[in-house]
Amino acid sequence: MPDLSTKYLGLDLKNPVMAGSSGLTAGFDSIKEIAKQPVSAIILKSLFEEDIYHEIHKHSDGSPSPYPKFSEFGGIRSRHNRMEEYLQLIDQCKKHLDIPVIASIHCITSFEWMPFAKRIEEAGADAIELNMFMLPSDPMRSSEENEQIYFDILTNIRRHVNFPVSVKIGNYFSGLSKMALKLSWTGIQGLVLFNRFFAPDIDLEKEELCQGDIFSRPEDYRLPLRWVGLLSDRVMCDISASSGIHTSDTVVKMLLAGAQTTQLTSAIYRNGPEVIGDIVAGLEAWMLRKNYTSVKDFRGKLSLKKAINPAEYERFQYLKYFNGEEL
Repeated sequence: MPDLSTKYLGLDLKNPVMAGSSGLTAGFDSIKEIAKQPVSAIILKSLFEEDIYHEIHKHSDGSPSPYPKFSEFGGIRSRHNRMEEYLQLIDQCKKHLDIPVIASIHCITSFEWMPFAKRIEEAGADAIELNMFMLPSDPMRSSEENEQIYFDILTNIRRHVNFPVSVKIGNYFSGLSKMALKLSWTGIQGLVLFNRFFAPDIDLEKEELCQGDIFSRPEDYRLPLRWVGLLSDRVMCDISASSGIHTSDTVVKMLLAGAQTTQLTSAIYRNGPEVIGDIVAGLEAWMLRKNYTSVKDFRGKLSLKKAINPAEYERFQYLKYFNGEEL
Protein backbone atom coordinates (compact mmCIF):
# COMPACT_ATOMS: atom_id res chain seq x y z
CA MET A 1 0.00 0.00 0.00
CA PRO A 2 1.24 3.55 -0.65
CA ASP A 3 2.86 5.51 2.15
CA LEU A 4 0.61 8.47 3.00
CA SER A 5 2.84 9.83 5.77
CA THR A 6 4.08 13.40 5.74
CA LYS A 7 5.82 15.92 7.95
CA TYR A 8 4.22 19.18 9.05
CA LEU A 9 5.67 21.65 11.57
CA GLY A 10 8.30 19.01 12.29
CA LEU A 11 5.57 16.56 13.35
CA ASP A 12 5.25 13.09 11.87
CA LEU A 13 1.74 12.69 10.46
CA LYS A 14 0.23 9.48 9.10
CA ASN A 15 -1.37 11.33 6.20
CA PRO A 16 -1.90 14.93 4.99
CA VAL A 17 -5.57 15.21 6.10
CA MET A 18 -6.06 17.24 9.28
CA ALA A 19 -9.17 18.41 11.11
CA GLY A 20 -9.11 22.21 11.02
CA SER A 21 -10.03 24.55 13.84
CA SER A 22 -13.81 24.84 14.25
CA GLY A 23 -16.69 24.29 16.64
CA LEU A 24 -16.24 20.58 15.97
CA THR A 25 -12.88 20.67 17.74
CA ALA A 26 -14.09 22.70 20.71
CA GLY A 27 -15.04 19.77 22.95
CA PHE A 28 -13.61 16.35 23.62
CA ASP A 29 -16.74 14.37 22.72
CA SER A 30 -16.80 15.65 19.13
CA ILE A 31 -13.00 15.47 18.86
CA LYS A 32 -13.15 11.82 19.93
CA GLU A 33 -15.60 11.06 17.11
CA ILE A 34 -13.35 12.77 14.57
CA ALA A 35 -10.33 10.88 15.90
CA LYS A 36 -12.05 7.55 15.14
CA GLN A 37 -11.43 8.39 11.49
CA PRO A 38 -7.96 8.29 9.87
CA VAL A 39 -7.34 11.98 10.55
CA SER A 40 -3.68 12.87 11.04
CA ALA A 41 -3.97 15.75 13.53
CA ILE A 42 -6.53 17.85 15.38
CA ILE A 43 -6.42 21.64 15.43
CA LEU A 44 -8.44 22.83 18.38
CA LYS A 45 -11.03 25.57 18.06
CA SER A 46 -9.37 28.94 18.37
CA LEU A 47 -9.24 30.65 21.70
CA PHE A 48 -10.42 34.09 20.61
CA GLU A 49 -8.49 37.01 22.00
CA GLU A 50 -11.53 39.20 21.33
CA ASP A 51 -13.73 36.95 23.46
CA ILE A 52 -11.29 37.13 26.34
CA TYR A 53 -11.15 40.90 26.01
CA HIS A 54 -14.94 41.28 25.93
CA GLU A 55 -15.36 39.07 28.98
CA ILE A 56 -12.80 41.11 30.84
CA HIS A 57 -14.34 44.34 29.56
CA LYS A 58 -17.64 43.47 31.26
CA HIS A 59 -15.83 43.73 34.58
CA SER A 60 -14.03 46.96 33.73
CA ASP A 61 -15.01 50.61 33.98
CA GLY A 62 -15.88 50.81 30.27
CA SER A 63 -12.50 52.10 29.15
CA PRO A 64 -12.09 51.57 25.39
CA SER A 65 -8.41 50.68 25.57
CA PRO A 66 -7.40 47.01 25.16
CA TYR A 67 -7.30 44.99 28.39
CA PRO A 68 -8.18 48.00 30.60
CA LYS A 69 -8.43 46.26 33.96
CA PHE A 70 -6.42 43.07 33.95
CA SER A 71 -5.57 43.65 37.59
CA GLU A 72 -9.21 43.53 38.65
CA PHE A 73 -10.47 40.30 40.16
CA GLY A 74 -13.27 39.93 37.60
CA GLY A 75 -10.91 40.19 34.68
CA ILE A 76 -8.42 37.75 36.15
CA ARG A 77 -11.22 35.30 36.91
CA SER A 78 -12.65 35.46 33.39
CA ARG A 79 -9.28 34.97 31.81
CA HIS A 80 -8.35 32.18 34.20
CA ASN A 81 -11.56 30.20 33.68
CA ARG A 82 -11.40 30.35 29.91
CA MET A 83 -7.77 29.34 29.80
CA GLU A 84 -8.20 26.54 32.34
CA GLU A 85 -10.96 24.99 30.23
CA TYR A 86 -8.72 25.18 27.19
CA LEU A 87 -5.75 23.68 29.00
CA GLN A 88 -7.94 20.87 30.32
CA LEU A 89 -9.09 20.10 26.78
CA ILE A 90 -5.47 19.87 25.61
CA ASP A 91 -4.62 17.57 28.51
CA GLN A 92 -7.64 15.35 27.82
CA CYS A 93 -6.82 15.09 24.13
CA LYS A 94 -3.18 14.23 24.76
CA LYS A 95 -4.13 11.52 27.24
CA HIS A 96 -6.61 9.79 24.94
CA LEU A 97 -5.53 10.49 21.36
CA ASP A 98 -2.55 9.08 19.49
CA ILE A 99 -2.29 11.94 16.97
CA PRO A 100 -0.83 15.44 17.31
CA VAL A 101 -2.98 18.10 18.94
CA ILE A 102 -2.42 21.66 17.73
CA ALA A 103 -3.75 24.57 19.76
CA SER A 104 -5.06 27.73 18.11
CA ILE A 105 -5.31 31.37 19.11
CA HIS A 106 -7.20 33.97 17.10
CA CYS A 107 -5.11 37.02 17.87
CA ILE A 108 -5.33 40.70 16.98
CA THR A 109 -2.70 42.21 19.29
CA SER A 110 0.60 41.20 20.86
CA PHE A 111 -0.43 42.02 24.43
CA GLU A 112 -1.51 39.96 27.44
CA TRP A 113 -2.36 36.68 25.75
CA MET A 114 1.31 35.85 25.15
CA PRO A 115 1.80 34.00 28.48
CA PHE A 116 -1.19 31.85 27.50
CA ALA A 117 0.86 30.39 24.68
CA LYS A 118 3.52 29.21 27.13
CA ARG A 119 0.89 27.55 29.29
CA ILE A 120 -0.53 25.86 26.19
CA GLU A 121 2.93 24.48 25.43
CA GLU A 122 3.33 23.26 29.02
CA ALA A 123 -0.09 21.58 28.84
CA GLY A 124 1.27 19.31 26.12
CA ALA A 125 0.05 20.76 22.83
CA ASP A 126 2.28 19.69 19.96
CA ALA A 127 2.19 23.08 18.23
CA ILE A 128 0.18 26.28 18.01
CA GLU A 129 -1.60 27.86 15.06
CA LEU A 130 -1.99 31.63 15.20
CA ASN A 131 -5.09 32.69 13.32
CA MET A 132 -4.26 36.27 12.37
CA PHE A 133 -6.32 38.69 10.34
CA MET A 134 -6.41 42.47 10.56
CA LEU A 135 -8.96 43.79 8.07
CA PRO A 136 -7.28 46.67 6.19
CA SER A 137 -10.40 48.81 6.53
CA ASP A 138 -8.92 51.86 8.25
CA PRO A 139 -8.07 54.39 5.50
CA MET A 140 -5.76 56.23 7.92
CA ARG A 141 -3.56 53.20 8.53
CA SER A 142 -0.94 52.28 5.94
CA SER A 143 -0.41 48.73 4.73
CA GLU A 144 2.99 48.74 6.46
CA GLU A 145 1.38 49.67 9.78
CA ASN A 146 -1.26 46.99 9.39
CA GLU A 147 1.25 44.31 8.49
CA GLN A 148 3.65 45.25 11.26
CA ILE A 149 1.16 43.87 13.77
CA TYR A 150 1.81 40.37 12.41
CA PHE A 151 5.54 40.70 12.97
CA ASP A 152 5.10 42.20 16.45
CA ILE A 153 2.96 39.21 17.44
CA LEU A 154 5.45 36.71 16.04
CA THR A 155 8.43 38.43 17.62
CA ASN A 156 6.73 38.31 21.01
CA ILE A 157 5.50 34.74 20.81
CA ARG A 158 8.89 33.42 19.75
CA ARG A 159 10.17 34.77 23.07
CA HIS A 160 7.61 32.77 25.03
CA VAL A 161 7.45 29.34 23.38
CA ASN A 162 9.74 26.68 21.97
CA PHE A 163 7.22 24.44 20.22
CA PRO A 164 6.29 24.80 16.53
CA VAL A 165 4.31 27.89 15.46
CA SER A 166 2.20 28.21 12.33
CA VAL A 167 0.35 31.27 11.07
CA LYS A 168 -3.05 31.17 9.41
CA ILE A 169 -3.49 34.22 7.19
CA GLY A 170 -5.94 35.67 4.70
CA ASN A 171 -5.25 37.00 1.23
CA TYR A 172 -5.91 40.69 1.99
CA PHE A 173 -2.39 41.96 1.42
CA SER A 174 -1.16 44.41 -1.18
CA GLY A 175 1.87 42.16 -1.68
CA LEU A 176 0.79 38.68 -0.60
CA SER A 177 3.89 36.85 -1.94
CA LYS A 178 6.29 39.23 -0.23
CA MET A 179 4.30 39.14 3.02
CA ALA A 180 4.25 35.34 3.06
CA LEU A 181 7.99 35.23 2.41
CA LYS A 182 8.73 37.74 5.18
CA LEU A 183 6.51 35.82 7.61
CA SER A 184 8.43 32.64 6.82
CA TRP A 185 11.67 34.44 7.65
CA THR A 186 10.51 34.99 11.25
CA GLY A 187 11.21 31.36 12.13
CA ILE A 188 7.65 30.05 12.00
CA GLN A 189 7.30 26.45 10.91
CA GLY A 190 4.13 26.77 8.83
CA LEU A 191 1.73 28.97 6.87
CA VAL A 192 -1.95 28.12 6.50
CA LEU A 193 -3.65 29.40 3.33
CA PHE A 194 -6.26 30.74 4.03
CA ASN A 195 -8.47 31.53 7.01
CA ARG A 196 -12.19 31.88 6.43
CA PHE A 197 -13.67 35.21 7.48
CA PHE A 198 -16.97 36.33 8.87
CA ALA A 199 -18.84 37.44 5.76
CA PRO A 200 -21.63 39.96 6.36
CA ASP A 201 -24.84 39.77 4.40
CA ILE A 202 -28.06 41.79 4.40
CA ASP A 203 -31.47 40.46 5.37
CA LEU A 204 -33.83 42.19 2.93
CA GLU A 205 -36.95 41.56 4.99
CA LYS A 206 -35.55 42.75 8.31
CA GLU A 207 -33.30 45.32 6.59
CA GLU A 208 -30.38 44.53 8.82
CA LEU A 209 -26.93 42.99 8.67
CA CYS A 210 -26.69 39.25 9.18
CA GLN A 211 -24.19 36.41 8.90
CA GLY A 212 -23.39 35.22 5.39
CA ASP A 213 -22.57 31.64 4.46
CA ILE A 214 -20.34 30.13 7.12
CA PHE A 215 -19.33 27.00 5.24
CA SER A 216 -16.93 26.85 2.34
CA ARG A 217 -18.03 25.42 -0.99
CA PRO A 218 -16.07 22.79 -2.93
CA GLU A 219 -15.11 25.32 -5.61
CA ASP A 220 -13.52 27.63 -3.01
CA TYR A 221 -10.33 25.58 -3.15
CA ARG A 222 -9.15 27.45 -6.25
CA LEU A 223 -7.99 30.52 -4.31
CA PRO A 224 -5.68 28.65 -1.92
CA LEU A 225 -4.61 26.34 -4.76
CA ARG A 226 -3.22 29.27 -6.74
CA TRP A 227 -1.24 30.58 -3.80
CA VAL A 228 -0.02 27.20 -2.61
CA GLY A 229 1.41 26.71 -6.08
CA LEU A 230 2.93 30.20 -6.18
CA LEU A 231 4.45 30.11 -2.69
CA SER A 232 5.44 26.50 -1.94
CA ASP A 233 8.84 26.85 -3.64
CA ARG A 234 9.53 30.27 -2.14
CA VAL A 235 8.67 30.34 1.56
CA MET A 236 10.99 28.98 4.23
CA CYS A 237 8.33 26.91 5.99
CA ASP A 238 5.63 24.31 5.43
CA ILE A 239 2.29 25.17 3.83
CA SER A 240 -1.12 23.82 4.84
CA ALA A 241 -4.09 24.37 2.52
CA SER A 242 -7.42 25.41 4.00
CA SER A 243 -10.82 26.43 2.61
CA GLY A 244 -12.73 24.40 0.03
CA ILE A 245 -11.15 21.07 0.97
CA HIS A 246 -14.13 18.75 0.44
CA THR A 247 -12.85 15.80 -1.63
CA SER A 248 -9.84 13.58 -2.13
CA ASP A 249 -9.33 15.16 -5.56
CA THR A 250 -8.86 18.56 -3.89
CA VAL A 251 -6.39 17.10 -1.41
CA VAL A 252 -4.37 15.62 -4.28
CA LYS A 253 -4.38 18.95 -6.12
CA MET A 254 -3.08 20.79 -3.06
CA LEU A 255 -0.29 18.25 -2.63
CA LEU A 256 0.66 18.50 -6.30
CA ALA A 257 0.83 22.29 -5.87
CA GLY A 258 3.22 21.85 -2.95
CA ALA A 259 1.21 21.76 0.28
CA GLN A 260 2.39 19.53 3.12
CA THR A 261 -1.11 19.11 4.58
CA THR A 262 -4.75 20.04 4.10
CA GLN A 263 -7.35 21.09 6.68
CA LEU A 264 -11.00 19.97 6.68
CA THR A 265 -13.81 21.79 8.47
CA SER A 266 -16.87 22.48 6.31
CA ALA A 267 -16.69 19.01 4.76
CA ILE A 268 -16.97 17.46 8.22
CA TYR A 269 -19.88 19.73 9.15
CA ARG A 270 -21.74 18.81 5.96
CA ASN A 271 -20.97 15.10 5.76
CA GLY A 272 -19.93 14.00 9.22
CA PRO A 273 -16.53 12.72 10.39
CA GLU A 274 -16.83 9.73 8.05
CA VAL A 275 -15.89 11.99 5.13
CA ILE A 276 -12.32 11.92 6.44
CA GLY A 277 -12.09 8.19 5.79
CA ASP A 278 -13.55 8.64 2.32
CA ILE A 279 -11.01 11.34 1.48
CA VAL A 280 -8.03 9.37 2.78
CA ALA A 281 -9.22 6.29 0.86
CA GLY A 282 -9.60 8.42 -2.27
CA LEU A 283 -6.07 9.75 -1.90
CA GLU A 284 -4.73 6.23 -1.51
CA ALA A 285 -6.69 5.00 -4.54
CA TRP A 286 -5.35 7.83 -6.70
CA MET A 287 -1.78 7.05 -5.65
CA LEU A 288 -2.25 3.38 -6.49
CA ARG A 289 -3.70 4.25 -9.88
CA LYS A 290 -0.77 6.57 -10.59
CA ASN A 291 1.83 4.14 -9.21
CA TYR A 292 3.07 6.53 -6.51
CA THR A 293 4.56 4.76 -3.51
CA SER A 294 4.63 7.81 -1.21
CA VAL A 295 3.27 11.33 -0.95
CA LYS A 296 6.74 12.79 -1.34
CA ASP A 297 6.94 11.27 -4.82
CA PHE A 298 4.48 13.80 -6.21
CA ARG A 299 4.27 16.65 -3.71
CA GLY A 300 5.09 19.91 -5.46
CA LYS A 301 5.16 18.29 -8.90
CA LEU A 302 2.95 21.09 -10.24
CA SER A 303 4.22 23.98 -8.13
CA LEU A 304 5.25 27.23 -9.82
CA LYS A 305 8.85 26.13 -10.13
CA LYS A 306 8.14 22.67 -11.52
CA ALA A 307 4.95 23.07 -13.57
CA ILE A 308 5.25 22.71 -17.34
CA ASN A 309 3.28 25.92 -17.80
CA PRO A 310 3.82 27.94 -14.59
CA ALA A 311 2.25 31.02 -16.16
CA GLU A 312 -1.16 29.45 -15.51
CA TYR A 313 -0.73 30.29 -11.81
CA GLU A 314 -0.32 33.99 -12.62
CA ARG A 315 -2.81 34.31 -15.45
CA PHE A 316 -5.46 36.83 -14.46
CA GLN A 317 -6.89 38.19 -17.69
CA TYR A 318 -10.05 36.87 -19.26
CA LEU A 319 -9.61 33.83 -21.45
CA LYS A 320 -11.22 32.90 -24.73
CA TYR A 321 -13.34 29.81 -24.80
CA PHE A 322 -12.44 27.24 -27.41
CA ASN A 323 -15.34 28.53 -29.48
CA GLY A 324 -13.97 32.06 -29.45
CA GLU A 325 -16.42 33.55 -26.97
CA GLU A 326 -14.98 35.92 -24.39
CA LEU A 327 -15.22 34.87 -20.73
